[in-house]
Amino acid sequence: MTSFPASRNAHVGKTMLRLAAPALWLAGCSPAAADLPPPEVVADGAMEGQVLFVTNKGEDTLSKVDLATGEEVQRVDSCTTPHELAVSPDGRHVALGCYGGRSITILRTADLVVVKEIELGEGARPHGIVWHANGNLYATAEGREAMVRVEDPLGEAPVLAEFKTNKKGTHMLTVAPDGSAAWTVDMGSGTVTRIDLAGDSPPLSVPMGEEPEGISLSPDGTALWVSARGSNEAFELDPATLEVRKRLETGRFPLRLAIRPQGDVAITSNLEDATLSVIELASGELTRTIKVGGPGQAEQRFQVTVLWSDDGSRIYVAETGSNTVAEVDYAGGKVLRHFLVGEDGDGLAVVALPESEGSGDE
Repeated sequence: MTSFPASRNAHVGKTMLRLAAPALWLAGCSPAAADLPPPEVVADGAMEGQVLFVTNKGEDTLSKVDLATGEEVQRVDSCTTPHELAVSPDGRHVALGCYGGRSITILRTADLVVVKEIELGEGARPHGIVWHANGNLYATAEGREAMVRVEDPLGEAPVLAEFKTNKKGTHMLTVAPDGSAAWTVDMGSGTVTRIDLAGDSPPLSVPMGEEPEGISLSPDGTALWVSARGSNEAFELDPATLEVRKRLETGRFPLRLAIRPQGDVAITSNLEDATLSVIELASGELTRTIKVGGPGQAEQRFQVTVLWSDDGSRIYVAETGSNTVAEVDYAGGKVLRHFLVGEDGDGLAVVALPESEGSGDE
């Protein structure tokens, strides 16, 4: 059991501080890069043509890593304190939630040139973001206690619609496959909120553990999973009613939850353990724990965001404290590689770049 000083009380204190004073939270939500050996660059021919994007919130940049070589091939200035990011359905653009500001920034994946800035309103502080298969962007606007839908985000005049949660700390979100509803986790209020995107029904919010933050919807839209980082829990909810169907204990401080694209398991990213809890969705049981850094490296690595590869064979884990991203083999439960990125890497996306894309296409 780790005894590092960034205990749960300290994390909860930071969250309350963030809600009261965003600038202090943005500047101090992770430790300085740890004194760890630099990662060895390892090539992997199976990843040819795929790249990893990482938002570096500590230096306002975006990194691009070639997954075939394991090397960072590009890093560009992005926007104010970028946290989460999402890639367009065709893989040609990446959108960043500018958590320190009020906009979404869109760049081309080919050359990381900014092609669009979408303003979301005064004090928006966008965080969670989804680029849906229907072409719309969806993002939380934490500072406005709302989420926003952006239709035609690459068009001349994107159409914005704001949906109020009226909850504090509306942070992460997930969206129904048909775009009819969205769900947010509201850390400051300790709730999960369902939003009717047709606008016919008021938002539905229910309390869920302590500091819910991780959220993911099953691929078929029939089960909503949430992790509560302050109480070390994960829940399966009915997406329509938010009734709890299953509950289990996870590793320590599960601040992210991600369902495998195949829909069979979910993982939580446990910051205080530097582990992943693997949950079988059918039974709702914890089946195994994958050690990424382990308790001995939890403080140094400061593990945050997790992402599955499309085929479900690999997991990418952002390690904010050491400015690295770990690549984990799901079946074997072993760390394959570490990629060195910018300061405080957080949001992740893996893209197979279109072969025909040109840097001048928008």
